[in-house]
Amino acid sequence: MLQKKWMQRRWFDFRQGHSIYLIFFLSFSNFILIFHRLLIERISFLENVLSELWVFALIFILFYIPVAILIGVWHRKNQIKIETDVVFRQYPTLARMFRLLIDMGEGKASQEEIDRTRKFLKQIEEGKGQSGTF
Repeated sequence: MLQKKWMQRRWFDFRQGHSIYLIFFLSFSNFILIFHRLLIERISFLENVLSELWVFALIFILFYIPVAILIGVWHRKNQIKIETDVVFRQYPTLARMFRLLIDMGEGKASQEEIDRTRKFLKQIEEGKGQSGTF
């Protein structure tokens, strides 16, 4: 069982490192190379000005980063609210725990419900939690 969990964690770590960091760098570099090849090298005016790949990459990055930041700010202020709502609706257990917190604050939660939730969270803390509901 411990070996299986160790392998599952390594698989998770691999996917995170690959999809968040390595693929980002590789796809960004690939995009610059393809963009340079297909646009700059085919338009004589641009090729005269931006013939060196490193010059094009530098100018591209100086333009691209601020645009990406502006889009990221827009996403954080507008779109992420919708995405959070969608994700939250996919995890009814999380919604149930938040409801329980509210019920506890208002004195409406039963002791049985509190104990069941406490046991469920304890199992997760100990790495024994099973997927499903509590």
